[in-house]
Amino acid sequence: MEQRVEQVGDGLPLALRTAWWATAWLRGHVVTDLLLDAVIGDDATHVVGGLDALGLGQDAAESLLAGLARIRAEGATGFGVALPVEGDLVGLGGPPPFNAAALEAGEAVVVSGAWIGLVPVRVGAAVTWHAHRAERRQLPDIGEADRTLRRELPSAADALADLDVARWRPEVADRLMNLRHRPHVTPPPGVPSRCAELAARALQAAEIVDIALEDDGGAVSAYEISARRDALLPLDRAARHALVAAGSPEAWPDSH
Repeated sequence: MEQRVEQVGDGLPLALRTAWWATAWLRGHVVTDLLLDAVIGDDATHVVGGLDALGLGQDAAESLLAGLARIRAEGATGFGVALPVEGDLVGLGGPPPFNAAALEAGEAVVVSGAWIGLVPVRVGAAVTWHAHRAERRQLPDIGEADRTLRRELPSAADALADLDVARWRPEVADRLMNLRHRPHVTPPPGVPSRCAELAARALQAAEIVDIALEDDGGAVSAYEISARRDALLPLDRAARHALVAAGSPEAWPDSH
């Protein structure tokens, strides 16, 4: 099964939350304090490392704000998210060293304009954003990501019903019966409402996948286990693609 993206705080993947708020800061929608509060949250510290290796400064690591300010000065136009897994590097355009680091972490931020990639590495309550050179990328279309997610949710529900989901994961069955109850997502100013709504539906789908795959539940055979995972793969992919589209300003309608 594909590697799941770690979700923190408000349920958003760290890279998505950072991309949203850093873009809002870059475009003058939020002040610095709000940016730092939203990104750092309950963590002790966030720093940016590796900009010196890209010729963007002298320090091996600097504060999150100093690092973002240096990246802004390089011509950044937006911060977007990548949520890659093996075989599906969605949100990435290269080069290989950045792709490999992002794949290992399961998430990354791609800075358009400056074309810098930031990969978060957590040690306890401290996060270091490792800077890499990045390249232009192809992104999922907002409309297509939305349609695919809407299609895969009921499809996964039908498949899991056939596998008797209520017996081995009653909480999954409850969530599938109540798809109108979505996680609460509060984006910063400047994020289109359509993207915020898409992110909420994608989080809902990702949570269903996470719960369903927490353990093997009532499965009594390798076939049942495999069938369960196969039923969830398309939903997992649709959720990640939707989050990348919702979290990447290059894909937003009328983005500027």
